Amino acid sequence: MYRSHTCGELRESNIGQEVTLAGWVQTVRKFGSITFIDLRDRYGITQLLFGETLNKELDEQPLGREFVIQVSGNVLERTNKNPNIPTGDIEIEVSKFNILNKAVTPPFTIQDDTDGGDDLRMKFRYLDLRRNAVKRNIELRYAVNRSARNYLHENHFMDIETPFLIKSTPEGARDFVVPSRMNPGQFYALPQSPQTFKQLLMVSGYDRYYQVVKCFRDEDLRADRQPEFTQIDCEMSFVAQEDILQMFEGLIKRIFKDVKGIDYTDEVERMSWNDAMLRYGNDKPDIRFGMELVNLKTVFEGESGNLAAQAIFEASGFKVLTEAETVLAISVPGCSEYTRKQTDELTEWVKRPQIGMNGLIFIKCNADGTFKSSADKFFDEEKLKNLAAICGAKAGDLILILAGREERTRKATSELRLEMGERLGMRRKDEFKLLWVLDFPLFEYAEEENRWVARHHPFTSPKPDHIPVMIGNDPAIKDAANYLSHPYANIKANAYDMVLNGNEIGGGSIRIYQRELQEKMFDALGMSKEEAQHKFGFLLGAFEYGAPPHGGIAFGFDRLCAILGGSESIRDFIAFPKNNSGRDVMLDAPASIDDKQLNELSITLSV
Repeated sequence: MYRSHTCGELRESNIGQEVTLAGWVQTVRKFGSITFIDLRDRYGITQLLFGETLNKELDEQPLGREFVIQVSGNVLERTNKNPNIPTGDIEIEVSKFNILNKAVTPPFTIQDDTDGGDDLRMKFRYLDLRRNAVKRNIELRYAVNRSARNYLHENHFMDIETPFLIKSTPEGARDFVVPSRMNPGQFYALPQSPQTFKQLLMVSGYDRYYQVVKCFRDEDLRADRQPEFTQIDCEMSFVAQEDILQMFEGLIKRIFKDVKGIDYTDEVERMSWNDAMLRYGNDKPDIRFGMELVNLKTVFEGESGNLAAQAIFEASGFKVLTEAETVLAISVPGCSEYTRKQTDELTEWVKRPQIGMNGLIFIKCNADGTFKSSADKFFDEEKLKNLAAICGAKAGDLILILAGREERTRKATSELRLEMGERLGMRRKDEFKLLWVLDFPLFEYAEEENRWVARHHPFTSPKPDHIPVMIGNDPAIKDAANYLSHPYANIKANAYDMVLNGNEIGGGSIRIYQRELQEKMFDALGMSKEEAQHKFGFLLGAFEYGAPPHGGIAFGFDRLCAILGGSESIRDFIAFPKNNSGRDVMLDAPASIDDKQLNELSITLSV
């Protein structure tokens, strides 16, 4: 054996034992005739003591950082104990050592506060993975995986693999495609999800399925996206929405308990999509703090005992507000003492291209009961007081107001709310708040194509009482300017998203399981009968052989791990991730292939 114990295993109870360890040299510290070495493996660090005799051998064959060595020796009580590591009470007096493999000097230090930048550490990812900070992330990922599998197994789910080489049926994100050598000119696609396969498994009678599965989407990247990512993918038969919500609340609570030691006993709040958009400006709200949006265009006279906001705007003659499509406000607690420099900085923040607003109006609700605004020339003290009451602001609060086009202003106000929550420490990484968002629209209207598109995916069922509306109406939009008056605009999906701390961690729906309704869905999306048969004939055919009612959910495994680990990026929790350009800089992939391979695949390049 190369070792009798790991480098994180030995304690005071082992003092006096002869042991053998193996691992990597973390540090070398020479003190005259003796040398101390920290030896590291996956499990921890143990201090080694090389006495005078072996110290001379070290002069002849010095040990460098990241050398792989094997040592044998006696466990001693450590003189200068280190309370910061589990093995800090002992050390090994080395009697012999063996260099198993030498190492060149690493391009960055293998420690938590490394001097390596992102690009360098990505290039040498196999070294970066040795660092404790990264190792903890990978261990957390494994713990989440193990907890999920245990829970699903206990609830009678079967882990069933589905294919990676499938048919391309572009809907939403672009497919990654794979050429077929044996079928020249034809291509497989890598699955964006196992959606149709898990539905087919329900038709096959496997009523509780799951996979921790790789999925692939060729889309623009950011911190929380990768071209290949992992889902906890689940499906159940003979269930309604409530069955799904209960089952998978249990899954996430189990993961909290197993991985973070948290007993999540709070009732998981439920919120309609409409309420989420009105109150928070987005469909995945962070409910760890308040600061809800107030639409000043919709506050009517008499509410809160004050004049309507619109009447106040019109009396002021402030065209920025009177002519805006929408005016939204948030009340930021305890920030009335913001300086001019701070409010100017916030104004510049909302003007950034990614936010896209022209400016910001603020009202300070001072602790002494007075008010100060950036629009003082339009509003007297009484009008500011009324606006503060409409916004629900208290003394000491700072009201921030944005005005403009509906969609942009709502998104910008939502982002501003999250930014202020971050600045005020309201978005603590050690606090977790779950939410179900329900009753999404089934369709979205694509103006450039003048047709309906599926908000979720084309296999999502409408709410049961909305099915007759869908079946009994023509999906064609006669007047594009008035699409909101079309019956399809009000159809709700039997769908649900689980949100954690302002991040969508899971989404799913009750599925369509009858051929007639599925064909109607394809028709609504502008898909001809021939196209629907070509792309999804296998599924439509399966529905004719006794498909049961079914539904499911898929959790973003990488994102869930990142949130539990307190990180903004899923990349930190993937062993070998791609960079923000979708490249593996360690492997230098993607890369060109030689002409012989191209010829075998019957591919001619146009670039």
